[in-house]
Formats: sequence, structure tokens, C-alpha cells
Amino acid sequence: MCPYFIQPVPCFHIPASLHRMGHSAAVCNYKASIELTKDWNGIEQVVLRSPQGASARVSLHGGQVISWRNDKGEELLFTSSKAILKSPKAMRGGISICFPQFANCGSTELHGFARNRIWTIEDNPPPLPPNNNPTGKSFIDLLLKPTEEDLKCWPHGFEFRLRVCLASDGNLVLISRIRNINGKAFSFSFAYHTHLSVSDISEVRIEGLETLDYLDNLCQRERFTEQADAITFESEVDRVYVRSPQCVAVLDHEKKRTYVMRKQGLPDTVVWNPWEKKSKTMTDFGDEEYKQMVCVDGAAIEKNISLKPGEEWTGSIELVAVPSSFCTDELHPRLNFF
Repeated sequence: MCPYFIQPVPCFHIPASLHRMGHSAAVCNYKASIELTKDWNGIEQVVLRSPQGASARVSLHGGQVISWRNDKGEELLFTSSKAILKSPKAMRGGISICFPQFANCGSTELHGFARNRIWTIEDNPPPLPPNNNPTGKSFIDLLLKPTEEDLKCWPHGFEFRLRVCLASDGNLVLISRIRNINGKAFSFSFAYHTHLSVSDISEVRIEGLETLDYLDNLCQRERFTEQADAITFESEVDRVYVRSPQCVAVLDHEKKRTYVMRKQGLPDTVVWNPWEKKSKTMTDFGDEEYKQMVCVDGAAIEKNISLKPGEEWTGSIELVAVPSSFCTDELHPRLNFF
């Protein structure tokens, strides 16, 4: 049971034809809307809106969530001011999809190719299992299939379906389904590379990962055990916390805001901040921008996910941003969303 409260909301249906519309449209009594637009490179984007004013923006380049705003219009995801906003380079920020590998642990490009490909909108995806079908949502379904170039470096047939959902109360949900349509088994690693916007990294603490083992990417993936009561930041951090709980909380003391991430099908959690020295070596990242972001990723990295022919894997995260004081004990100890 996750110790953070998320309010469930009623269900509505969005007609498939809405995906092809170039303007926003009301849905039932919730006035949730979906809008199709294009960026300055001509790449399609999908904007999801809630009746209270929250929004999420998804680019078909990478199936990447590039913006998530609350009902006050405050941006909750970090994007670098130096991000390269042109294919085939992945944008530094938002929530990018790392598949079929995380980092450089595989035969493909860094973090895999999914984040660098153009996805398509799928009108009629196969239905989600009942326990993975969030309700009360404005949502879009995207599809990725391998290109000929992808098959040269990773020779496996797959269908990757991504649903991005925005609840009426502004909560954000991403659900990934990867099906093996190959004639033989394959395995992969995966992460939702989530850049959260914070006031100052020195004012941030992460709770829920204490006492866990982690692989330290700054020490050749050597295994350590977390000794602190909560994770705080005084230098570069690049860790994979293995067999982590469903819920992790990120407390921003200065903004008095807490992010709660709940995950399913994703046993690991990545925590990353490049700090000052590494920031200066990154061409698509500002020298001082490490202070305004932290990455907390729902992931499957320690052990690869294996799929036999015809099998499908599902992995999801839910993100919530709530006002908070210095202690998460003030949040209600109930969760019932999926």
C-alpha cells in the first residue's frame, strides 16, 4: 500500500475519431480535451487538458511527454534551456522512453532508439487489462514499430503501445505495453526517464528508497546499501535502486511541493543528478541547470524483461504533485487509483 493519497475519478470515453481532429473537443461532462498541433519542426504534438486547467503535452518524436502543468499553470517537468529540439536527437527533459536498453547497457544507441523515433497515433489499440485501465482520463494512444535500421542493431519484432493519460485532477499516468511479435524470445531493459522540476536540488529529499541496495553507475555499477534516512544531494548521483517499493516521494522544501511516483511492473528506481562538473560537459544542458532538476525513473534495469513469442509486458507510472510541508506524514495514507 502506498502511503500517499490519490483521488479516483469517474470514467469517460473518447471516440477514436477525436485523434484525427485538429482542434480541442469536449468529452462528456468533464470538458476534458485533446488537441493536435505541430512544433516548429513540423512534428505532431498532442495536448491533453483537464477541466481544472492542468495540461500535458506529448511529442510524437520519441512518444515523449515534454510538458506537464498543474491547474495553476506551473510547469512540473524540467526541460533544459539548451535542449536540442530536432530529430534525431532526443530532447533533454520531460519524460523520455528508454527502450530497448537503459544507458549504454546493450547493442543500440544510448538509452535505446525508442526516444529518437517518430511514433504514430493509434485509433483502436487492444484493450488494456482491467487493473491497468485508469479511469476519468483524457488520453492518447501511441504506437511504435521497429524500422529496418532498428532491426539491424536489435533484430527483434515488437509492437510498443504507449498510453498517456491526464486525470481530471491533473495526475499524469503513462502505460507501456510491449508485445513480442518475433519468432523467438527477446529481452530488454526499460525506464521512464523522468525529469522533475525543483526549486533547488539542495532543498530536495527523496523518501521511500532508504535501506535498499543500489547499483552505483559512478563506481562501475558496484552494489551498495543506502544508509541515509532519505536521499539528499551534495554531489553527482547516478544510481539504480533495485527491488524498490511501488511508491517514491520527492519533497521540494522550498516550493512546499511533493511529487509522488507510483509504479507497476517496474522493479527498480533510478535517481540521477549530474551536478556541476558533469553539467559543464553536456552540450544540451546548462552549466547551472542541475540545481533545478532531479530525475526519478520507474525502471527495469537490474534484470532484463524477457518475452517469449506472443507475450506482452506492461509497465506504468503515475505522477502526482501535491502541496506539502516538510513532512510527508501529513499526506493521507490511502491510495486507490489503478
